[in-house]
Parts: sequence; C-alpha cells; structure tokens
Amino acid sequence: MNNTNRHRQRGAVIITVCLMLLFLLGFMGIALDFGRLFIVKTELQTAMDSCALSAAGELDGLADSINRAGSAGETASSVNRVNLQSGNWDGKTKLAAADIIYRDTAYQVTTNPALAKYAECTHTQPSVQMWLLHILGAVSGNTTAAPSVRDVAARAVATRGSTQTTCPIPVALKPKTTGCAGGNCGAPNYGFAVGEWVTLLMGQNVAQGGEIGWANLDGSNNASETEREMLGSCGTRVGDTLGTPGVQTAIADAWNFRFGIYKNSGNPAVHRPDLTGYAYTANNWPSTFNAYDGAPGSDPTGTAANFVTKRQDFASCANQDPRTNNQAVTVCEGIIARSLNSFQKLAAPGAAVTGGHRTYGISRRIVLVPVINPSSNVIDYACMLMLQPLSIPMTNVQLEYRGNPSAPGTPCTTSGIPGGVAGPLVPVLVR
Repeated sequence: MNNTNRHRQRGAVIITVCLMLLFLLGFMGIALDFGRLFIVKTELQTAMDSCALSAAGELDGLADSINRAGSAGETASSVNRVNLQSGNWDGKTKLAAADIIYRDTAYQVTTNPALAKYAECTHTQPSVQMWLLHILGAVSGNTTAAPSVRDVAARAVATRGSTQTTCPIPVALKPKTTGCAGGNCGAPNYGFAVGEWVTLLMGQNVAQGGEIGWANLDGSNNASETEREMLGSCGTRVGDTLGTPGVQTAIADAWNFRFGIYKNSGNPAVHRPDLTGYAYTANNWPSTFNAYDGAPGSDPTGTAANFVTKRQDFASCANQDPRTNNQAVTVCEGIIARSLNSFQKLAAPGAAVTGGHRTYGISRRIVLVPVINPSSNVIDYACMLMLQPLSIPMTNVQLEYRGNPSAPGTPCTTSGIPGGVAGPLVPVLVR
C-alpha cells in the first residue's frame, strides 16, 4: 500500500469518530432529556394527586362543597414543586380551578355539590425545555426532528372512602350518661345532638360524661406529646387506650394555628390555618347551638355569620376587616371575650387577598375526636367543629358536635389510611 492511500485512510478515521460522537450525543440527549421529562411527569403527578385528595376531602354534599374543594385542590397542588423542583413551576402557569372537575356516582361530570363524589385534577406543564436533543437538531440541521420543548400532562381522581386508621386531635369525648338527645346515650351519637356545644376542660383527667378532656393518642401522659399530636398525628384505631396528660401552655400554639392566630414568629405558610379563623362564643352566638350552618340570632358584635358562610368568605378571627395585626387581635379578643396575650398576628382574611386563609387555608377546624369508654379505650369517633382559640392563661373552650363521622353527609374527613369497610371517611385516589 502506498503512502497516499495510507493518509486517506487516516482521514476516514476522523470522520468515523465524529459520526460516532454525534450518534452518542443523540443517545445522551435521549437519556438526559427524556429523564428530565420523567422527573417533571413524576413531580406533576404528585401535585395532581395532592390536588385530587384535598379536593375530594371537601366533597361532603353541602352547598359550598365544590367551592371549598376547588380552593383546597388549588392550594394543595401549588405547594408542590414542579419542573426540577421549581417553586413557581419554571414560571409556567400552575393549576387553576378550571383544571378541577367533579363527577357523580355514575362518573358523569357534575357541578351539583350534592351529587359530586369524585374530584378530578388535570394539568399540562407546557414547554418543558429539551436541552441536548435541541443541540443535536441544531448540529444536524434538522430542528423539526428534535423539538426544543415538550408538554407534560398528569391527571388524578379521588373520592372518599372508609379508613383503617384515623388522624384525630389529642382529646377524648366521654358519652353522656343522662339527659341524652332522643333518650339514647349509645351509638351513633352517644347522647349528643348535632349542633350541641361541648366543653373541653383544661384540667387533667377531670372530664365527666358529656365533656371532653385532653388525651394522648399514643397512650402516654406526657404533656409535650399532646402538642406534637395537635400538630398532626395518624394511626389511632378503635380499641386503642389513650393517655390522660396534664396540659402545658405550649398546646395553645398548635391549637391556635388552626384559627390563623400566631405569635410574631408564626407563619401561615408553615402552620396552615383553616379556611376561616372566625370564632364562636355566647358573645356573638347567643344560642350556643349550631354555629356550623345555623342562624346567628342577636349578635352584639355585628360580625356573626355561620361557619359555612365565614369559610366561603375566608374570614379571620377578626372577621374580614383588613386592619393592622394589633387592631385585628383586639377585635378578635372582643369576639372571644378573653385575652390572646402573646398571640399578636392573624392570618389575612378575604377572597381577594394573597396569603392568609385564602392561599394557605385547608379544612383544619372540622376535626375527628375519639369517643372513649370508662377505661379510656377508643370505641368510636365524633365529628366536631373547633369553636374558639385558646387564650393564655388557658381557659376551657368548646367544640360543636357535628355527628358520627360515618353518617351520610358528615362534614368530617380525616387523613388516615384508607381501605376500611366502615367508620370515618378519608380521601383516597382511585385513578
């Protein structure tokens, strides 16, 4: 072979290597860019799952349930991070109320809150950037074969079903023994009438029949455990034995978060409030009965409306007047007729306000409460509405009985593990 042919062959190797590198770049583009698409898809699916579960949890058949479901779904999805953990979803549009639809038992689309049983959240994350495939297209000159962006979509559907375990607050309701509604002191209502106000006593192990006492869900008597459980604890089952702790003032923080009431360092984005923090006492609700959806009657404060209405308005404890925090706390203290002392910050009220009850609010004041027997064993659950924040020094507060959580139309939803055949209802993914 002469030298001329040898030099020509050496040049061919360079061309071959360049073609192989281009080929390898294509595989790298497929691996990296489609890997990114998979990550974005997973993140978006998590956001849609959160949306569907939160929205389904509000589908209790009441007139405002779809409005609440939309707000809860939007809020739950927006706290997730999408597109490589981007807090603002890479500057793209986040899920909106129009992305949530509702279906009846026949799985037909409905806007009737009495018929809505399923919440379906669907969203497309547009224009996810393809990096290496775009470069490959530019190098090859074929930009149509390697688009620079792709859309990613996700969908989730949830409904409510019975739970295996529950997530109650760390208090316990003792059934009535006398004066029972309808003459029945047993299940399902244990002597209470729906709408009845029941007292939560601050003392240790002092609750009698028809009252509520503090009770650790893990069976201990540790007061600091009570605060931890008030922030959120799941796993309680029928038959568990509850503890009877003393109560430290620190429990007031965790309790008041649910009303959107904070100390100066508090933050509704971290410790999320209910959709409304409006409180109910004999001062603004003289009937002391059915604050959930009843009529206020005579109201010396001039601010009262039932809980369902206040929830739609995203009202704070100081109603909807956008005062400074110091002024707002004063109004709140006028409603509850006691001092909040170190609690000097309220979540912002109003449907048009960014932040506060509208942005961060979820169902936090409709709570599950264990019903116990004389041996402190859980025998059932009660659905209850938290009526008042805790003051310092701590005084007795009240909750309103809203029925057995397994009853049709109950507003009570917990976040326990689904899969049970009876008992409290929990949101569960079905698609």
